[in-house]
Amino acid sequence: MSLIDVLEPLVRTAIAPEAPQTDQLARFPRAALDALGEARLLGLVSAEEVGGMGQGVAQACQVVERIARDCPSTAMVVTMHYAGAILIEKYGPIEVRRAIAQGGHLTTLAWSETGSRSHFWAPVGTAHPDGDDFVLNGSKSMVTSAVEADSYVWSSRPALAADGASTLWLVDSRAQGLHCPQPFDGLGLRGNASAPIQAEGLRVPASAMLGPDGGGGDIMNGEALPAFANLVASTSIGIADGALARAIPHVTGSRFAESGSALADLPTIRAYLARAQLRVDQARALRDDTLAALASGRPDAMLRVLEVKAVAAEAALAVTDTAMRICGGAAFRKEVGIERLFRDARAASIMGPTSDVLYDFVGRVLCGLPLA
Repeated sequence: MSLIDVLEPLVRTAIAPEAPQTDQLARFPRAALDALGEARLLGLVSAEEVGGMGQGVAQACQVVERIARDCPSTAMVVTMHYAGAILIEKYGPIEVRRAIAQGGHLTTLAWSETGSRSHFWAPVGTAHPDGDDFVLNGSKSMVTSAVEADSYVWSSRPALAADGASTLWLVDSRAQGLHCPQPFDGLGLRGNASAPIQAEGLRVPASAMLGPDGGGGDIMNGEALPAFANLVASTSIGIADGALARAIPHVTGSRFAESGSALADLPTIRAYLARAQLRVDQARALRDDTLAALASGRPDAMLRVLEVKAVAAEAALAVTDTAMRICGGAAFRKEVGIERLFRDARAASIMGPTSDVLYDFVGRVLCGLPLA
């Protein structure tokens, strides 16, 4: 049985039916995540030796792309979970690895800060030694699954190291010293519980450090970014696919009373659909090529990583805009589902690293300039 064969019934029964309410009520999709956990899909990237499925980023991208067609909020929660789980699998403690593998532990990234904004690789939060422990202080501006996750992959400035931009930590979300100043009530991705998290005097053991002190930047950019960029891109591709899947039945089934012709009989409508489908196919082809470049160690792999999130995010913006345009007033009705995907598509382009930052990075690579 393929991965999609396992996932498809869960989407149909536990994810898609709840998606409108997840959005309308800004309700965290706990039931969907429980179903994914029971199917061990939250342990997709965990090693088989700890009870996981032992799969890689390519398979994780398949999962989030399919989920995003119906519930982008759930897809983004799973995206952040996989991105964090990949790092925990390499650097984290065995008991957390086993909990993730068994589907009973949800993690997420806590990197963007009020001070550094979308430049997540340059945190301003601090970590100071105190006896055998470390004390973390910082203000994260937007954490997906805030409060709902079991752990955060947290970033700070180096604790003791003279070199390096940051250090990563595995933080228990229920630890004393953490609090969420306000719940999330935003435009799109309303069910992903994205909210600020503040750490004030948060005490963690030395064993909570993920990787070397000062090595967080290298881990973020060299290990996390390739997975993160492809996963977010896959969410955007799924959103665009979902918008087209809803728009096409409308334009083929809606007819003008005076002529009996369908909207799809208009060449302009068909041209809009064609351009939208091309954008989806181009983004998916780049995503697949990026994954192939990473798997084979091609020299252009990191250039592809810098490109893929921006291309897919902008494609989702364009395709959902097209779906709204060709479906007209019907697209504004919530039961059609297009306006929800339109809103959800707005997030990826402004999620760090933003599309504009990525354009600059790609331009720097092309000009032979350093990224920083």
